[in-house]
Amino acid sequence: MTVSENVLDVKNLVMHYRTRKGPVYAVDNVTFHVGKGEAIGLVGESGCGKTSIALSLLKLLPTNADILNGEIRIMGDDIVPLPEKKMNKRRWRDISMVFQSAMNSLNPVFTVEDQILEAMLEHVPHLSEEEMNEKIDSLFDLVGLDPSLKTQYPHQYSGGMRQRAVIAMALSCDPDLIIADEPTTALDVIVQDSILKQIRDIQKELNMAMIYISHDIAVIAEVSERVGVMYAGKLVEMSSTENIFHNPIHPYTMALMSCFPSIVGEKTELVTLPGEPPDLLAPPPGCRFHPRCPYVTEICKEQDPDYKEHTQGHYAACWHPGGEK
Repeated sequence: MTVSENVLDVKNLVMHYRTRKGPVYAVDNVTFHVGKGEAIGLVGESGCGKTSIALSLLKLLPTNADILNGEIRIMGDDIVPLPEKKMNKRRWRDISMVFQSAMNSLNPVFTVEDQILEAMLEHVPHLSEEEMNEKIDSLFDLVGLDPSLKTQYPHQYSGGMRQRAVIAMALSCDPDLIIADEPTTALDVIVQDSILKQIRDIQKELNMAMIYISHDIAVIAEVSERVGVMYAGKLVEMSSTENIFHNPIHPYTMALMSCFPSIVGEKTELVTLPGEPPDLLAPPPGCRFHPRCPYVTEICKEQDPDYKEHTQGHYAACWHPGGEK
């Protein structure tokens, strides 16, 4: 295994879905990294490619999906060329995932304990039965569940409890990186806040790397040190959470911020973003945001801007960063 300072390095990742109408350009030339113990967020509208990136990182893609270019390096090793048998050894041990819908992630005919044990038997078989049981009890404590509940079935849990159980399952083999894809979807705000706090505390306690995926930028801001903004299959901006909120430079990020209400200061009218995201079967030439961009010029319509560093640690793909002409 190659030594790397980062848990994850993604470079020029391209992933398309094959359809009868042609390829869907779901992930196009995406580059980012995640450091050890770091939490980053990916935010954007539905259909922008966030979950497609997550599935690419685990190579859990449907049969009509192809990684056409790029590298996905976990602890220095590129997993893109790995066959399924070898990749299966890396999942849950090196990288795991908390999926969007907890109920759909759990098998209704097996107890929660049995489902966590299944992952552990596959990936950490050197542990004894007693050690595995102790591990599950400690995981339940860690995520705020009573260990006595482990022998129950998923339908006996509330929505928040199921989500905590899925988090426990993702932690069961001590992975270096966890992807949390909309981890609080369909939960009420009180439960959302509790689970987000629990995830954040666990991440810091175990010094794990995390990728949070959400359409809710407020959720992302609460748990992430850096934020990446996705639009139409592309990563258009990434910087520290503070920079993204206070100094956005891509017009799409700036528009997102103008749609976000503040609880401090004078009341201001929220500005909505006109138009619709492009059809990824036939994305527009040049910058994919140009049909909706207030700063568009001819070069935006003709040439795709490079994703590059504008100030230290602040990356964006835009011909007119900050709205400059």
